[in-house]
Amino acid sequence: MGRRPTINDVAAAAGVSVATVSKAVNGRYGVAIETVERVLSVVQELGYESSLVASSMRARKTGVIGVLVADFEPFSAEVLKGVAAALQDSRYDLLAYSGSRQASPEGWERRSLSRLSGTLIDGAIMVTPTVVNVSAEVPIVAIDPHTGRADLPTVESDSFGGARHATEYLIELGHRRIGFVAGRPDLRSSILRDAGYRRALEAAGVPFDPSLVAVGRYEHDTVREVAHRLLSRPDRPTAVFAANDLSAIAVIEVATELGLAVPRDLSVVGFDDVPDASQSSPALTTVHQPMQRLGAEAVKLLTALMNGETPERTHLGLPTRLVPRATTAPPA
Repeated sequence: MGRRPTINDVAAAAGVSVATVSKAVNGRYGVAIETVERVLSVVQELGYESSLVASSMRARKTGVIGVLVADFEPFSAEVLKGVAAALQDSRYDLLAYSGSRQASPEGWERRSLSRLSGTLIDGAIMVTPTVVNVSAEVPIVAIDPHTGRADLPTVESDSFGGARHATEYLIELGHRRIGFVAGRPDLRSSILRDAGYRRALEAAGVPFDPSLVAVGRYEHDTVREVAHRLLSRPDRPTAVFAANDLSAIAVIEVATELGLAVPRDLSVVGFDDVPDASQSSPALTTVHQPMQRLGAEAVKLLTALMNGETPERTHLGLPTRLVPRATTAPPA
């Protein structure tokens, strides 16, 4: 070319505007992943250097932490708030990325990490990942991981203890027929909540009835279907513990449609304590897990790893607590 390439040359070669090139090389929002990749490829081909591009390519640092979520539902939204708060006074920016789990349930996380790592982010936080044995060019921390062997550093809440306390509370109120609407069987937290429910029954001498357990998978329509089956039977449960708040709220919807009053005819307990739990009518009794703190602790752990440090613990567990509200009462 005979002269140093300019930002105009990059824009022309990539087929985008100068503003888009600026956003791409500075890691700003509003540019599609594919476009960023194309721009950075042209930057390397032409040898274009701005002060930021030069320093980031030499140091292989972007100053961005990526958070991968399957969906922007209440749990991941609260976690993202915690991540954002923890990064507020840091030198890192936040990139929240949602892959297409529907189109490729087995490979979206690996594909997303491949797209992001090395050029766009310095580290990644994966929220409720379906895989834990992944490799990338950057450090990774998983929140609420899959059931497999956790090779990744992880941060999670005490799902077993929280579920046990929720079930014990229902038993203390006098309930003996306690249904359980389970979550996703591929998440360790779901399995631990099931185990906590069963342990509480066993400790209280209440016989475990497998017909009172239904898998809702945290999916609204599926939860409604299994709740309808549970609550329509002649020997229906007098209480239901659901593995997350949205499932519990769906159970209450079905109970109301069947003419059951909550909590007079049916007590319901959830898990998470998302904002909708306290704002629902009646307000939901639930197990509070510190979702924003999960995000903040993940940032601390990831930052240490990105700095080349060796953390004392790479698997952190945070406590939960029961929050009694208006959806629980002694059985009629």
